Amino acid sequence: MIGAAAVLLLRQTGRIAGVSGIVGGLVPGVRGDRAWRLAFVGGLVLGGLLLATLMPGALPRGLSGPRWLVALAGLLVGLGARLGGGCTSGHGVCGLGQRSPRSLVAVLVFMATAMLTANLLRPLLAGGGQ
Repeated sequence: MIGAAAVLLLRQTGRIAGVSGIVGGLVPGVRGDRAWRLAFVGGLVLGGLLLATLMPGALPRGLSGPRWLVALAGLLVGLGARLGGGCTSGHGVCGLGQRSPRSLVAVLVFMATAMLTANLLRPLLAGGGQ
C-alpha cells in the first residue's frame, strides 16, 4: 500500500512521497500546495488510528523509554532527515524504486545508524531509566 500511495502521489502531483518533505512543506505553507499535504499526513494519522482500533494488539503499549529520550529521538530523526536531504520513506520507497544511487547510500547509512544506535541504547533502556 505504501508503494501504491507513492506511485499515485508521483503520478498525480509529480511529488516524491517523502514524509519529511511533505510535513516540512506544511510549515511555510506554499499557496495551492497545502491540500494534498494535509490529506497525506491526515491519511497517515487516520491509518494509525484505524489500526489501533481494529487491531489493538498490533501496536505496542506505552513508550519504550523515558519520555525525554523519546522526544529527543524524534527531534533527532527530524533533524537527520533535513540534513540527509530526505527521510527513509523518500529515499527508501521512492528513491530506491527509481534506482537512485544517492538514495541507496542514504538508506544504507540510515540502516547502519539505526542498528548502531539501537545496540548502544539497549543497555541504557534495559536498566529501567524511566
